[in-house]
Amino acid sequence: MSALYVVYGKNENQRKKIMGEVRRYMTLGILAHVDAGKTTLSESILYLSGKIRTLGRVDHQDAFLDTHVLERNRGITIFSKQAVLELGNTKVTLLDTPGHVDFSAEMERTLQVLDCAILVISGADGVQGHTRTLWKLLRRYRVPVFVFVNKMDQEGTDRDRLLGELKQSLSDGITAFDLIEEKQDLEGFYENIAMCDEAALESYLQEGALSDEKITELIHRRKVFPCYFGSALKLEGVKELLAGMERYTHWNPTGRAGGVEEPSCRKFKGEGFGARVFKISRDGQGNRLTHLKITNGMLHVKDMLQNSGEEAEKWEEKVNQIRIYSGEKYETVQQAETGDICAVTGLTHTYPGEGIGTERRAEAPKLEPVLNYRVLFPENVHVHTMLQHLRMLEEEDPMLRVVWDEELEEIHVQLMGEVQTEVLQSVVEERFGVRVSFDSGSIVYKETIQNTVEGVGHYEPLRHYAEVHLILEPGSPGSGLVFDTVCSEDVLDRNWQRLILTHLGEKRHRGVLIGAEITDMKITLAAGRAHLKHTEGGDFRQSTYRAVRQGLMQAESVLLEPYYEFRLTVPQEMVGRALTDIQRMYGEFAPPVTEGEFAVISGSAPVSEMRAYQREVISFTRGLGSLSLVFQGYAPCHNAQAVQQEVGYDPQGDMENPTGSVFCSHGAGFYVPWDQVPDHMHIASQLPRFLAGELEEETDAEALAGRTAVSAGRRGASYGGSYDPEEEKELEEIFMRTYGKVESKRPGWRREIHASSGKTSGKQKENLREYLLVDGYNIIHAWEDLRELAKVNIEAARGRLMDILCNYQGFKRCTVILVFDAYNVEGDILEIQKYHNIHVVYTKEAETADQYIEKVVHEIGRKYHVTVATSDGVEQVVTLGQGGTLISAREFLEEVRYVEAAIREEAKARRESVKTYLFDHVDEDLAGKMEKVRLGEEESL
Repeated sequence: MSALYVVYGKNENQRKKIMGEVRRYMTLGILAHVDAGKTTLSESILYLSGKIRTLGRVDHQDAFLDTHVLERNRGITIFSKQAVLELGNTKVTLLDTPGHVDFSAEMERTLQVLDCAILVISGADGVQGHTRTLWKLLRRYRVPVFVFVNKMDQEGTDRDRLLGELKQSLSDGITAFDLIEEKQDLEGFYENIAMCDEAALESYLQEGALSDEKITELIHRRKVFPCYFGSALKLEGVKELLAGMERYTHWNPTGRAGGVEEPSCRKFKGEGFGARVFKISRDGQGNRLTHLKITNGMLHVKDMLQNSGEEAEKWEEKVNQIRIYSGEKYETVQQAETGDICAVTGLTHTYPGEGIGTERRAEAPKLEPVLNYRVLFPENVHVHTMLQHLRMLEEEDPMLRVVWDEELEEIHVQLMGEVQTEVLQSVVEERFGVRVSFDSGSIVYKETIQNTVEGVGHYEPLRHYAEVHLILEPGSPGSGLVFDTVCSEDVLDRNWQRLILTHLGEKRHRGVLIGAEITDMKITLAAGRAHLKHTEGGDFRQSTYRAVRQGLMQAESVLLEPYYEFRLTVPQEMVGRALTDIQRMYGEFAPPVTEGEFAVISGSAPVSEMRAYQREVISFTRGLGSLSLVFQGYAPCHNAQAVQQEVGYDPQGDMENPTGSVFCSHGAGFYVPWDQVPDHMHIASQLPRFLAGELEEETDAEALAGRTAVSAGRRGASYGGSYDPEEEKELEEIFMRTYGKVESKRPGWRREIHASSGKTSGKQKENLREYLLVDGYNIIHAWEDLRELAKVNIEAARGRLMDILCNYQGFKRCTVILVFDAYNVEGDILEIQKYHNIHVVYTKEAETADQYIEKVVHEIGRKYHVTVATSDGVEQVVTLGQGGTLISAREFLEEVRYVEAAIREEAKARRESVKTYLFDHVDEDLAGKMEKVRLGEEESL
């Protein structure tokens, strides 16, 4: 033991010389109930490892890892911190996590990147309610655990009693390891461990002992949990804990040991860089820091990173700096490798739990805020400025949920408890110089459903189209929202399906009882439909949101409220009073358990009833009683009807979350209420087939026929034109030959045009025989109507010209390319977009429309019939020189007017032909009656 201590006490170079170069990495977290001595244990570990020269103390406000002024003043850990040390030949990143229940979300995010944890128990207090929560979370994230029972120097602590309590309350696998170095009762030690696993028991019976490798494997597989006793303040038992960790943690943190399945953050990923984001913060200069664990590969400064493939919103950004933190200080490095915990600058889109590269996204946190507070701030601070400040803090702490009430223009925050409000108040004043306060707070309710329904949404204003069918099913309590699809890709393209699933997960959907967030249900995409020309990404957002709301309006909704799991300790003579209180608070409890002169009552109760009970317990027990509260989860509300009446929410009056859909008739959109939407849908109900398990049995031919029928039925509704994929392919090739690959950055268009490298056939060229190139701004300034419109709004003038050309193309059937100058837009690149049935080009920086047109005419003018519409003299000369045809702005306007007149005549002829066709084969008397009905002169035949 002394030799190990000497090694810890050496400086870095001496340790490397003695132990060899660092070969392994481990991320070690320290967790505890508040006041268990977690930060003191961290100080002891750092001191014994040689990381710090003097021991800091929480009560002296000089602890190495409590760097924030709020932490030092309050004596509690609020923000997770890290320090780097060495344990034998292992580089250890120590993460100190908050112990107070109000900051549990910060602690839970840290669990996602741990390879091992130390759970600190107070010997004076034993297992507390929050200790059980920590144990459940460690089990959920499958983290191997070492237990350290602290404060054993205090009077009244009993080692055997505490060990028995740990086994009973947490796990029978908790085994005392602190005496193994002294060779005390090795037979009993090995026997206790062997009883935790059948294979270990068989090995023990054969060998009479267990190897260190076997014990290490059992710890790694969470079969055994080593337990040590001591006093961190007096450095008692800490050296034994460190020796045990050095001896029994020889697994590869980023790989597997003994063939054991590991959590994703501890698996070796193979090819490619991978990392998991677990925290966002800002340094003293306001630089945004992304704290991450590298799970695979090497990270270098200036590397380009992107989020994992499962993320719908893709980003790619460059790492500007890599920092390795220890306390409030950090070291900048040029690279970091697998197993390292580091903070990087340069990333602006990251969020806690996000996967980077090959690493997948983490599970949603189990703990969540249950109290809602309205933010009160000075009148001289603009509400949107305050909202922006809080959004910045929300980014750093996702469990700080900021809610903007558009109707009341109020800001609300959802928090874990009152201590968090005090901390938030201090942080806002420190960071932004604004003193805020909060109201008394209310409960965060949620909603779910108890039957399966089909929600349908349709969005079809003019030139838009999207339809979505969703199956909403009840989920198990605590499951949150789960999204899936059973829609065939022959019915709806995969990209559209992924977009719908993205829209489902991108917002907190409101229920229809009180407008609370929905949870605990599975939403499955059953069917959907897009239009070949008119569908844009935003159309599916609208139809998806409406489908969810329409389904909720049909469903049997249930209001949920948060519940606490409580542990109440009172003198035995006050048990009756306590049980009466619990019943009054609509709680449930197990029979009281006697512990000496006290009785312990465990159970659960609504947060709304028990949140203020702590003061009452202290009062009626005269300070002898105690109450431990831990968030248990959501369950049906005990007074749902009263809550609904108090809130008075009108789901159909919520204009931000409509329940109905928008359809199109005679060229205009109209709104349909939710209960009438199914009668207007273009796809039949999917619920019967879903319940029968038949959805995936639809043949490709049936699905394709259904899709084609709708596309044909709606084609030409706006313009009478057609879309030819072969024509677009040929045009892309021309663009590529002229300019190379082009991209788009402008949002809201149907699709980007990217050049392809294939060759075209003569038949395809024949289809592209006629081109019309239009100098956009030249035409706008030449036509009086557009010129006057441009004086008011140039965007409107551009849009009007594009609509005119769409009609023109639909009649003339030529390929239309509309060109707009972008030469005065700094940094812009060439952009080519498809707007319905025409192509729109925005030239790159320093390139005018006439220069672009000159290049295109030069490329295709000798092979195809090209017409250029412009009054620019230079373009006229170039066009004629390349064999193209000219049409001036004035002549083109006359041509457009002629086409519009021809379209009206054709439409009139079609209406008359329909009328003639209907009456062709009836006698004169019946035809006369039919005509009267049409004119409204008779109500029926």
